This record gives sequence, structure tokens and C-alpha cells, in this order.
Amino acid sequence: MTDLNLWYTRCPTPTPLGLAVKLGFLESALAQKSVSLQSLQSSSDEKVRASHFDHTQPWSFRQGGNIPPIHARASGRDTRLIGINWIDEFQAVITLPSSGVRDVSELVGKRLGVPRQPAGVIDFQRATALKGLLSTLQVAEIARDAVQFVDVATRTPQVGGTTPGYPAALVRRLPYANELSHLIKGDIDAFFVKGAEGLSLAHQFNALILSETGSHPDPAIRINNGTPRLLTVDGLLARERPDLVQSLLEAVDEAAQWAARNPDQTQRFVAQEIGISEEAVQGAFGPDLHLKFGTAIDAHGLEAIHSFKAFLLAEGFIDADFDLEAWVYG
Repeated sequence: MTDLNLWYTRCPTPTPLGLAVKLGFLESALAQKSVSLQSLQSSSDEKVRASHFDHTQPWSFRQGGNIPPIHARASGRDTRLIGINWIDEFQAVITLPSSGVRDVSELVGKRLGVPRQPAGVIDFQRATALKGLLSTLQVAEIARDAVQFVDVATRTPQVGGTTPGYPAALVRRLPYANELSHLIKGDIDAFFVKGAEGLSLAHQFNALILSETGSHPDPAIRINNGTPRLLTVDGLLARERPDLVQSLLEAVDEAAQWAARNPDQTQRFVAQEIGISEEAVQGAFGPDLHLKFGTAIDAHGLEAIHSFKAFLLAEGFIDADFDLEAWVYG
């Protein structure tokens, strides 16, 4: 019999939390304290599922892209940052041969597609794409006003949901469909992709990779929604049950150690988590992915969050700043 139920969620990306759940490390650790574990995505309540983005569900924790937790904290949500995981990934600006663009320098005067969600949602896709495009322009020494940013309306549900005519299990759509459609029609000249999904799409459609910034030596260029990924808990959990926070941290650390010993299985797990091929996973995250599952809080990670938070504030993706040190747990 359990005394408490904890809610968890993670993005469909490489995360130590996802691995700890998959391997049973977290469930086993919590069971010893008479605590059960449930995924936000398994709830029939849309408000509970939406906590993946707005972090409103009590007794919950999350690991994934950093825009939603930064947005939640900036909006006044009672949350705490307990860990940072840094896994660099493929980040690129792509086009099709039919666009006539052959080199990143030829983006001057061109139309760059930027996704836009309907009003009222956390537009992490737009923020991610804009940061990737601006980083590309910075590396290529192209002024921001030398290109045209074109909105690409997207209506992919953030919380998930079935699509009429398709199997109910297909609750997640792969990204970039709208951008690719606009590129094929000639409405835009290039757009930003990232991760194993972005690499797979670029390869499938024989796209030209104009610029790849995910491996750039300057961390400020690589910083984006998925670089780094944050582990956060709601304030109630942090205050009332620090022992459970410790159990969570121990479980994700155990997962990191397991990953380091099992490179092939780790790559296979990530492919399953994303719903993509193992070849795309290796291409997007590199051959040493299994060594990058450590979760900690260090100066390098905090500097990256501070930098990206400033970007989100300057571009209007968050409405208020907040004290990063006060957000850190402990």
C-alpha cells in the first residue's frame, strides 16, 4: 500500500530520468518509501497532462527542454531546479536543392521559416527555432535584419491527442511537417531543425545542411531548448519530502552509471524514446552519448541557463526575470 503518488514527465529525448524510469530504478527506490509513480501523460485529465509544460501539478517532477520550466518559474510557479544534464545534439539550418540556396552566406535576403503556435500556449518551438536561426546568422556574420523571418503556423497539440483515422497509439506527431510543407511550396527558403528527428528528416528529403551549430565550440552558440535539459520539482515536493528528492537524484545517477556501462542498449533506449532509428540517434548525439547522462548543478550549466533566460526575456518569450540562484534547490 502506498502513502503518496508522485507524478513525473520527461521529453521524448535522451534524459537520465527517462532511463531511470525505463530501468525501474526510480520506481524501486520510491516503493521502499511507500510512494508510487505515475506519468503525467497517463492521466485522463488534460490539466494534469498540461503540467508537462506549465509545471502546475503538485507532487511532480520533470526533466526535458528548458523553455517550459524557465517559463513556468518566470510566471511565478513554485518550482525548484535540482539538476542539469548537458547532451549536445544536431542543430542545423536546412533547405531543399530547389530553393537555389547552396551556402549559408546565400541566406542574405532570404526567407527563414519560424513556427508559431496559437496564442496562449508556451511557444517553445518558436523560441527554439529562433535561437537556432540567430546562432547560425551570428556564426555566418549575417545581420539579423539581412534576412526575413516568416511565420509558419503550427497547430500540433502540446499535450498530445489522437488523430481521426489513425491508430490511437499515435499520440505524438514528429516535428517540422509545417515548415517542410512551406519549404516545398516555396513559401520559405530555409528553416531550423534539431536532434535525431531533425537529422532524420533532413536525410529523408535530401535536404542541404547549410549550417550545423550543435557541434560549435562556443557553448553560447549551442545553447537552446535542449541544451542543457533541466530536472525540476514542484515546491511542495521539495519542501515537504526532501528525502524523495534525494531518492530521485540517486535514481538518475544510477541510470547515468548504467548508461556508461551499456552504450548499445542506451542508444537503443533513446531511439525508442524518440521513435526514431538508432542510426539517427548516433548521428545526432554522437558515439559517446552513453557517457553524457550525468545530472548535476554546476557553474557551466547555470551560466547556460542564465544566458538562455536572458534570450527568452529579450525576445518576449517570458514576461519577467527571476533570481536563478533562488531557483536552485539546496
